[in-house]
Amino acid sequence: MITVMVVDDIPSARELVSNYLREAGYQVISAVDGQEGLQKFEQLKPQVVITDLVMPGMSGLELCRAIKKSEQTVPVIACTSKNTELDRMWGLKQGINIYLTKPFKREELLKAVRSLTGEE
Repeated sequence: MITVMVVDDIPSARELVSNYLREAGYQVISAVDGQEGLQKFEQLKPQVVITDLVMPGMSGLELCRAIKKSEQTVPVIACTSKNTELDRMWGLKQGINIYLTKPFKREELLKAVRSLTGEE
């Protein structure tokens, strides 16, 4: 079973994404911020990380950079309200594999996860 970690400081957003993933058959780990996300990433080794970019403490971009420096190669999906072209380009330059803007559709999220896990 593929494990996906969802990192978002907003409980309702974290739960929405987590529920979409569970309904699609994924095992889900959740974290409330980048610090907790990095700790769980190192301990539990998810195959995909989905993160908000704007969070207190460690941002989603900082989390992404830390993940990309690790020995484990893991794709990162950004789910964020930051939707300018500059935001998107900067995120991709920092190592984000797929950049989704909120609000997004369930199928858009699942398609992104499937494309990164080779399920498509």
